[in-house]
Amino acid sequence: MIKRAIQQPVIQHLFKGKVVIIYGPRQVGKTTLVQQIVEPLNMPVLWLNGDEADIRKELTDITSTQLKALFGNYKLVIIDEAQKIESIGNVLKLVTDTIKDVQVIATGSSSFELANQLNEPLTGRKYEYHLFPFSTSELIKHNGHFLEEKRLLHYRMQYGFYPEVVNHPGNEIENLKLIANSYLYKDILSYQQIRKPQLVEKLVQALALQAGNEVSYNELAQVCGTDNVTVEKYITYLEQAFVIFRLTAFSRNLRNELKKARKIYFWDVGIRNAIINNFNVPALRQDKGPLWENFIVAERLKYNAYRNQYSNNYFWRTIHGAEIDYLEDYGGTLHAYEIKWNATVKVKKPKTFAETYPQHEFETVNTENYLEFIIDSN
Repeated sequence: MIKRAIQQPVIQHLFKGKVVIIYGPRQVGKTTLVQQIVEPLNMPVLWLNGDEADIRKELTDITSTQLKALFGNYKLVIIDEAQKIESIGNVLKLVTDTIKDVQVIATGSSSFELANQLNEPLTGRKYEYHLFPFSTSELIKHNGHFLEEKRLLHYRMQYGFYPEVVNHPGNEIENLKLIANSYLYKDILSYQQIRKPQLVEKLVQALALQAGNEVSYNELAQVCGTDNVTVEKYITYLEQAFVIFRLTAFSRNLRNELKKARKIYFWDVGIRNAIINNFNVPALRQDKGPLWENFIVAERLKYNAYRNQYSNNYFWRTIHGAEIDYLEDYGGTLHAYEIKWNATVKVKKPKTFAETYPQHEFETVNTENYLEFIIDSN
């Protein structure tokens, strides 16, 4: 079993009087992770699945007395797909306030319902973690050496990091298609405001074709046959279901900086490739540049999340075309990165950026040095 980066931090926060919340997309291994966490504890576990109608009914409008009866002698309770349970925030608040010797671990595959229900009721009562598809760092630690993963770079850019894909070589396309078609939009389409599933699929395809490039809501609306407001709303839902994420343009001083532009990336490039049905190796692809950029930025964000490196993340561009692919703003310094597939290409940082933001660091990330950017050095 591949050990997940958040496994030990979760274990360290058990039985500290707070609920543990694990967010992440479907099929990313949340249930497997919880099993790995609770098995060594050698204690009875009550598993409740929010996908099951009777469980949802049981936990809706439940009192503390009923909760105590439901839990019985169990001291460890797992609630899978907690976002499906109405008023789950109040349920978990009752547990932390009235059944203090019970540890609850709740998992959720979408944040738009779960986070909204938890924020106010569980203020100061929860530890939150995000679980992504496997990261390069996790796989290197599992293999014990970076060389194997570096050899697999092109393969990872084709098929990504979903556990079902990584653990079953030979069935990559079949498994990716299954995830993309059966699980990817499940939470979004069950959300009450989503009434046009075909529109969601058309939008995701358009985003996949533009991954790593600046996107225009107006152009996306025209392609999908809808309006800008709907496009932005659905993009937000896709973010909250952990399908995509956005980078906005960095702008602080210059009049000619792009201020309202945004780039959209996929958390997993294998899913992105499945959506556009292109599993060619990078050497045969016209989109290898954007694909490589998507790969690197997603892996960097996983890496930062798992080491609790908090930063504001952007890209930078002027109306005259000067640009930097990726920026991190933390510690009072801008950290600028140009992401290049070809390691032999010489990269010069834009003069305008250097003069406008003297407090910065600048690096190039390419196929030769990328591991230094996305894995722990120890």
